[in-house]
Amino acid sequence: QVQLVESGGGSVQAGGSLRLSCATSGYTYSNCMAWFRQAPGKQREGVARLYTGNGYTDYADSVKGRFTISQDKAKNTVYLQMDSLKPEDTAMYYCAAGRLCGSAPGLFDVWGQGTQVTVSS
Repeated sequence: QVQLVESGGGSVQAGGSLRLSCATSGYTYSNCMAWFRQAPGKQREGVARLYTGNGYTDYADSVKGRFTISQDKAKNTVYLQMDSLKPEDTAMYYCAAGRLCGSAPGLFDVWGQGTQVTVSS
């Protein structure tokens, strides 16, 4: 059974840091691993993407310079290091896997259950 399991969410003050983890199991690594987020009343937003073959990364403008996506293939885990967090980063964060990389959620066919990140001012 294909599974993505996120962890590492929590509550922090503005300016703080969190590291999210996405453990994959039950299938071969996809071409693209990504992190999305969704705040209440808003659409799901692509935050960061990683091309697993060559390690190329891409970020939403809103997080560029503050967030870093990375992978540990030996552990079948993808990470999202989030620094200089802002209240507007508050959302449910989801890990996703797919064959094609992009910012559209429809490109990804496997999703985790999400982990909540709350940033207070």
